[in-house]
Amino acid sequence: MDFCDKVVVITGASSGIGAAAALMYAKQSATLVLVGRNEAALRNVAQDCEAANKKKPLIVPADLTIDDHVNKIVAKTIETFGKIDVLVNNAGVGYRGGITDGIELYDKAMATNMRPAYLLTSLFTPHLIKTKGNVVNVSSVAALRPIKDIEFLPYCISKAALDMFTKCSALELSRKGVRVNSVNPGGTKTPFVEAAGFSKDQASQIHEGRKDIYPLGKVAQSEDVADLILYLSSDRARSITGSIYVIDNGEMLV
Repeated sequence: MDFCDKVVVITGASSGIGAAAALMYAKQSATLVLVGRNEAALRNVAQDCEAANKKKPLIVPADLTIDDHVNKIVAKTIETFGKIDVLVNNAGVGYRGGITDGIELYDKAMATNMRPAYLLTSLFTPHLIKTKGNVVNVSSVAALRPIKDIEFLPYCISKAALDMFTKCSALELSRKGVRVNSVNPGGTKTPFVEAAGFSKDQASQIHEGRKDIYPLGKVAQSEDVADLILYLSSDRARSITGSIYVIDNGEMLV
């Protein structure tokens, strides 16, 4: 896979899957736009990417729940590079809670996990049409079934909505040469669990416990998911659109 002369925008690029994808794209000669809330972490990722391909990524610190920040991502990308070839909607947050915990968690989950992907894709669409580019949304197996051991209702709903967004936008944009696909990880060793409110020890216990449950006896690494993102956004996947790709070490089987 070679992304030479391709401009790739990655949200949630400061850690986890987003950071791993950024470095993989850099090693494949991509020109990168790295988006996230943690500017210091973004700069660290950008340094690693620049060391890999001698191209300085564009860093755009942004809170994707603020429309002006989303508009800034599009404006800076086009102003700096003149185009976009790949959009990776990776940013997302896990919200714990159930039906008795009020509507606020639902609103936060949709505002963070669904609305920014919709808005950013919408704003980038005219530019993606010009390049015959593509979009990869990072969803979750939580879109496909409830998480058994944790109350994650708002998160599950937001990711299910993201999957339907993938399918509908893929259908709408297919005749214009733009592909849209989704990567749906299961348990993955990233900062996600801690960001959802668990302690470091609890997160470690969750990951270790899942190793005993998953058929392949392990949880995924960020690089595993990133590799699938790269494939779907590459020319090797030119006949794939509207697809939901599960990467879960067999989690959906149990």
